[in-house]
Amino acid sequence: MINETYRTMLQGKSIIRELSEYAAKRGQEIGYHNVFDYSLGNPSVPCPKEYTEAMIQILKEEDPMTVHGYSPSLGIQSVRKAIADSLNRRFSMDYEEEHIFMASGAAGALAHGFRCVTKPGDEILVFAPYFPEYGPYITQTGAVMKVVSADTDDLQINFKALEEQMNEKVMAVLVNTPNNPSGIAYSPKTMERLGDFLEMKQKQYGHDIFLISDEPYREIVFQGTEPVYVSKFYDNTISCYSFSKSLSLPGERIGYVAVNPRCRGAKDLAAMCGQISRGIGHNCPPSSVQLAVARILDKTSDLSVYETNRDLLYDALTGLGFQVVKPGGTFYMFPKALEEDAAIFCQKAKAYDLILVPSDNFGVPGYFRMAYCMDTEKVKRSVPVLERFVKAEYPGVGER
Repeated sequence: MINETYRTMLQGKSIIRELSEYAAKRGQEIGYHNVFDYSLGNPSVPCPKEYTEAMIQILKEEDPMTVHGYSPSLGIQSVRKAIADSLNRRFSMDYEEEHIFMASGAAGALAHGFRCVTKPGDEILVFAPYFPEYGPYITQTGAVMKVVSADTDDLQINFKALEEQMNEKVMAVLVNTPNNPSGIAYSPKTMERLGDFLEMKQKQYGHDIFLISDEPYREIVFQGTEPVYVSKFYDNTISCYSFSKSLSLPGERIGYVAVNPRCRGAKDLAAMCGQISRGIGHNCPPSSVQLAVARILDKTSDLSVYETNRDLLYDALTGLGFQVVKPGGTFYMFPKALEEDAAIFCQKAKAYDLILVPSDNFGVPGYFRMAYCMDTEKVKRSVPVLERFVKAEYPGVGER
């Protein structure tokens, strides 16, 4: 018998993917350089040359059985140690290799992290605006996702709403900073307050509450924003990292789980991930890729283009009358639409070959996401198109 759960999911495909597919098709008609596709968060800068050189050297010189064979269930030991050492050096932590589990990107890391600390029926809180795929990521573990509504003034955590949603069934809270879709980076003050709140609730309920930190954009932080390492603020933290954005390697599907050494059960959690893999088949990312990233852990791609693009778009949008909280990182922006229904707003934009993602699936109606991971030249060319769109469809907006 066909599983109806997954058949039903066919009717709820990702709006981001649908818009990206539309943009590609439209590009075939008029040339993709004429389509201003702000839909998909696909890195637009090349991976570091050091990664390519490391991969070439590994393929040429390493034992083929090591390079192409299965890695151990938890990942290659030397790679896990190198990651622990890098995190300790960069963030003054005290990880050991036993706290690291190699995963297929942040999605794979989250799939393990959720299962480590919840059972079916438990609740996981997420903060709006949030990445829509958190829905299936969480619900397919059997846990229940509950959304904490947004503070749209600054898009930091809405602590009043958090207090309202918190209850004894909550076993984990998910944070994503810098955030997709808003680009907002949580401040140290926000993280300190969250850590104190969760400590208080653990004592009140008499059980652990884990903080799961989704960190694919950790390295993309702009000037004027104070970066935070989430595990510094709360002991029961599980970090889920991806090299997709920092090294521009989304197709390589490589990341890791890092269990805070002060976490309850820290010595068991990474090992448990190996057992979870037996049930979900999300295990043993490519050995060659593990070996290559381990050689360049403190490197990134040239990420400066994202801040340049941020500045161009922020100035253009605010000049046109949009309300925007200025992003502190990532390559996303989350402006308020110029009418109540963001889907209608984005549909109108398509007529100008501006591909924008409405915010309904991000948990905050009335906004839209722009993924500005594209050539700066194309961002510049999109500005007059944005101006023409606004003046034609929303005359009078932004006029002083």
